[in-house]
Amino acid sequence: MRSSHGVGILVGGLAALMPAVAAAQTQAPAVDKGDVAWMLISTGLVVAMILPGLALFYGGLVRAKNVVSLLSQVLVVTAIGMVLWLFVGYSLSFTDGGAFNRFIGGFDKAFLAGVDPSTIVETFSVGVAIPELVFVAFQMTFACITAALVLGGVAERVKFSAVLVFAIAWPLLVYYPIAHMVWWWGGPTMASDPANAEALAASSGLIWSFGALDFAGGTVVHINSGVAALVGAIILGSRSGYRREPMPPHNLTYTLIGAGLLWVGWFGFNAGSNLEANGYAALALLNTIVAPAGAALSWMLVEWATKRKPSLLGLASGAVTGLVAVTPAAGFASPVGALILGLVASPICLFACSALKNWLRYDDSLDVFGIHGVGGIVGAIGTGFVVNPAWGGAGIIDYAAGGAAVYPGVVQQVTAQLKAVVVTVAWSGVGSAIVWYAAKALTGGRVSKDVESEGLDYSEHGEVSYH
Repeated sequence: MRSSHGVGILVGGLAALMPAVAAAQTQAPAVDKGDVAWMLISTGLVVAMILPGLALFYGGLVRAKNVVSLLSQVLVVTAIGMVLWLFVGYSLSFTDGGAFNRFIGGFDKAFLAGVDPSTIVETFSVGVAIPELVFVAFQMTFACITAALVLGGVAERVKFSAVLVFAIAWPLLVYYPIAHMVWWWGGPTMASDPANAEALAASSGLIWSFGALDFAGGTVVHINSGVAALVGAIILGSRSGYRREPMPPHNLTYTLIGAGLLWVGWFGFNAGSNLEANGYAALALLNTIVAPAGAALSWMLVEWATKRKPSLLGLASGAVTGLVAVTPAAGFASPVGALILGLVASPICLFACSALKNWLRYDDSLDVFGIHGVGGIVGAIGTGFVVNPAWGGAGIIDYAAGGAAVYPGVVQQVTAQLKAVVVTVAWSGVGSAIVWYAAKALTGGRVSKDVESEGLDYSEHGEVSYH
C-alpha cells in the first residue's frame, strides 16, 4: 500500500525502499534537518570518490599512454549511470517487483514518477525519515561507482564503444537486481510489529530473506564489481605483452592522491549508509578509519617480509583493501573487530593479486578482483563474526523489542553471509559474462594490437596526457 503522500520505507543493510505502511497504522515519520544535511554531504563525498578519486587512483596505475582513455571511461560510465538510474535504476532497485520481487523491482518509479520534494523514505529508526530525493541521489552514486570499478579489470585494451555497451547493459542485468536482492525489505516500522513477520519475510529481496547483513555494499558493490572485472578480463583476453614485459604504474603520485580521496569519500559511503547522523554513523566512520589503517600496515609488513621492500603501491592497495573489507561490517563491527578485518583481509588480497593471479594467468589489469572481489568476500563472511555482541559487535536491531541487539549465532549468521556471497558471485558471474560477450560481439571488445601498442589515448580519443 501507499499513503496519500507517497511515503516510502527504507531497509537495513545499506537501505532499501518498500511501499509505506498505511497512514492509519502509523504516523508519518519525522524528517530531521541534521540527518538531511549529513546525507547531502555523504552523497557529495561518494561522488568525489568516483571523480576524481577513483579516476586518479586508476589513472596513476596504468601506463602513460592510456591515462586519457581510463579517465574518459570512468567519466562516461559515471554519466551514463546517473542518467540510467534516473530513468529506471532507482525503480528497479527500490520498488516492489510483484511476482519477481525476490530478484528485481518494478517500474512504478521509472523516471522518478511520484518522487518530489515532499515524498520521504524511512531510515533505520521507527518514525525517522529523510527526503526521498536525497535517498535517490545517494543510491545513485553507489550504482555509478560499482560500474566504474569494473573498468580496472579491462584497462589498457578495452574499446571505448565496448565500455558504452557495458555501462548501459550491466546495471540493468546485474547491479539493479543484486541491489534489490540485498537491500529490499519492509523497513523498521513494518518490522516493529511481530504480526508482520511473515509478510516481512515474504516481501523482501532474496539475499535479504537469508538474513544476510551488508551495511554499505560488500556484496552489491565490491564482490559484484570484482567478479564482473574478472569475467571481463578473461573474455577480452590479456594485454599484449602481459607476463612478458613490465607494465608498471606510470604515476604513483596520482594513485596515492586517488587513494586518499577514496578514503575520505568512503566516510560518506559507509557512515552515510546509516541514513542518520547518530551513534551508528559514528561507529561506521571510526571503523572506516581503523580498518584501512590496519590493512595498509599488514600489506606493508607481508610485502616487506617477502619482497624485501615496502612499496607505496602496497600501502595504498592495503588501505583500499581495508576499506573494501569493512564496508559490509561498518555499522556492525566494533572498532577492534574492524581493525581485525583489515589486518586479515590484506594478506589474503595480496596473495590474490600476486600468486593466485600468476597461477591462473588472467590479466586483471588493476587487480579489481584481487582487492574488491576477494576483499569483499572476506568482509562479507567476516561480518558474520564481528557483528556478534559477545565479541564487541553492535548486533542486529530488534525493532519489535525496541532496539535490543540480537545475534542468531555464529553458524547461522555466517551461513547466511556465505549464501549471500554465493548468490552474488553466481549472478554477477553469469550476468557479466552475458554483457561482456554482447559488448564483444557488437564492438569487437578490444582494440587492435597496433592501437594497444601506440596507446589508447591518441588512437581512441585524439588526446594525450603529457606533451
